[in-house]
Amino acid sequence: MPAEPAAPPAVTDDDPGGRTVRRLVTLLALAAVLPALYLPGMVHDFFDLKIYMRAMDWWAAGNPLYDYVQPDRVQGELYFTYPPFSALLLRPFALLPLGATVAIFTVLTGLAVVVTTRWLLAPVIARHGLPRVFSLTVAVLLVLAVESTRETITFGQINMLLVVLILADLLFAVPRASRWAGVGVGLATALKLFPGIFIVYLLATRRWRAAAVASATAAAATLLAAAVAPRDSWRFWTHELWATDRVGRTDYTGNQSLFGLLSRITAPEKPHQLLWLLLVAAIAGYGLWRAARAARAGDTLTGLALTGLVGSLVSPITWTHHIYWFIPAVVVLTDAALSADATTGEGAGRRRLLAALAVGTSALIVYGVVTFHDWGIAPVRTDSPGEFLVRNTYVLLSLLLLVTLPVRREGRRSREMDSLPK
Repeated sequence: MPAEPAAPPAVTDDDPGGRTVRRLVTLLALAAVLPALYLPGMVHDFFDLKIYMRAMDWWAAGNPLYDYVQPDRVQGELYFTYPPFSALLLRPFALLPLGATVAIFTVLTGLAVVVTTRWLLAPVIARHGLPRVFSLTVAVLLVLAVESTRETITFGQINMLLVVLILADLLFAVPRASRWAGVGVGLATALKLFPGIFIVYLLATRRWRAAAVASATAAAATLLAAAVAPRDSWRFWTHELWATDRVGRTDYTGNQSLFGLLSRITAPEKPHQLLWLLLVAAIAGYGLWRAARAARAGDTLTGLALTGLVGSLVSPITWTHHIYWFIPAVVVLTDAALSADATTGEGAGRRRLLAALAVGTSALIVYGVVTFHDWGIAPVRTDSPGEFLVRNTYVLLSLLLLVTLPVRREGRRSREMDSLPK
């Protein structure tokens, strides 16, 4: 009788070939999910980028920049709302075919995702001995899956450019006391104002020189724009900056700021300004106190993540594509979970809690708030607990992370960390 063929060797955890197969399957599975996540957002058809380019054409024809308006089904009328310095940088792109501009913005955003994800993950990979290429690839795919990234790409936004400037500054230049420390934050602030919260962070952490450089850089870029376009600059800083109705409806679910939450409670009326300001003061004070505490402990990443979440909460309008700062928060939670001592009951409980926060946060920001829901076009008041939770997911998640994001103490060999603020 012919001999039976030999059974194939068993695939074990120690088999490099088996590990490679499992990693490839994981990467292919993650990549296969992306089209389903991006498909609903493709209806945006680079809407914001088209507004920018049409506004640049309008401006180049000799019209006032901030008179440009474009109708929108949900928001009514949308205007060009960026500072004049942004307009200076966007204007050359109007000379290109729109398709070329879309391709450039998409590629640059993708590159920015890869670079910034590597910046965030490299220390964690080295600290825990994780497989470098596999871990980075998984992380990049997950960042591309997050709703803020999807909305940035499909709307044609510039958010990742700002993230590159901020992270390069706060992760590298500022900790090394480089003479360029503060330049990235200053340029980002001149481009879109929101990053100005990081100048406040520099002040809170007593990085006086970096804060001064950031302020001077923002002022210099603003003055350059004023020299090129004095009338438009004067109009922006004296009027358009304060007209929040030019950006869109504050009660729309896509506005995941504290003011958006209050607006959804009082719609169609505006929320009480004094109540909002009191809440802003309390949240900003607490969040920046925790961020400064993290910086003093040597945990720069937690400090900037907390600061970004504070900025998202206190800004009158924070669209879903603005809230990149959940991503560094997940990195912090993951690193803290891996570093927790699981040999004790307390350490094991801490690890499970941190891991649950990391997984839960990741699941929420991948599914998102607006991608799979049509919230309509009319102001509708939030009138049930369930709807309150669903329509304010990012606001509530930001508040939760503001309290629970751990501070990792760099100076301790055991990598002890605080799960809750003291």
